[in-house]
Amino acid sequence: MSGPLYPEPSPELARSRRELAPDVQAAFDAFSRQVFAAGALDTKTKQLIAVAVAHVTQCPYCIQGHTKAAQRAGATAQELMEAVWVAAEMRAGGAFAHASLMIASLSEDR
Repeated sequence: MSGPLYPEPSPELARSRRELAPDVQAAFDAFSRQVFAAGALDTKTKQLIAVAVAHVTQCPYCIQGHTKAAQRAGATAQELMEAVWVAAEMRAGGAFAHASLMIASLSEDR
């Protein structure tokens, strides 16, 4: 395999994805619009959450897209970086918390 690991987003790729499953794509688009609409949380906060989650899921497309959407919603570079640090701490915290499984296994019969 040659070329980049992740292809650049393009209208052609978007069109192909839509043509392969148009009803599902339309439902996903509607779901996404509803999720990111202002509600109990404002749009900027939702986009900051999305940036943090995108870093945990390690989706480069989501990182780029939601970073831009967060900026359009008024997020600053400092707010975005703080969101990433929250994600990093939560990811590290999960590993730390799961150490209890390892510790419990130490006393089990081999």
